[in-house]
Amino acid sequence: MANFSSSTSSGSAQQGARIIESNPNYSGPGPDIMSADSLQGDSVVNTLGESLGKIEDIMIDVRSGQIAYAVLSFGGIMGIGDKLFAVPWQALTLDADRECFVLDVEQERLKNAPGFDKDHWPAMADPTFASDIYSYYNRRPYWEQRVV
Repeated sequence: MANFSSSTSSGSAQQGARIIESNPNYSGPGPDIMSADSLQGDSVVNTLGESLGKIEDIMIDVRSGQIAYAVLSFGGIMGIGDKLFAVPWQALTLDADRECFVLDVEQERLKNAPGFDKDHWPAMADPTFASDIYSYYNRRPYWEQRVV
């Protein structure tokens, strides 16, 4: 049985990605605290096990110190023609056993998600862009959540 070690207390909003692992090991830095570098390049699959791409970047809201979202690359061949997607951090689950992230979205829905290419990034700090992203993935924006 998986251990949901990043579960939320009742009545509070989830602040970050959930973590599932069958045998928690607290001898090293992960999976509760990890460097962003160690997560870049991690694969992302959906709940059906289909590949959705990989984590390209992790974007931090410098003023608040919170993770704004992950940038997911999907759809290209060997990095060429990949479409990039901003995905709310809270929409991801780290599967520590399989060493990947799980995003509960079908491939077709991801293909239709608001995205961008590596040469034309949107204004990531634009509140409208960010609100649209969180709405698309049915998540409450991190800036509206009370940090406990």
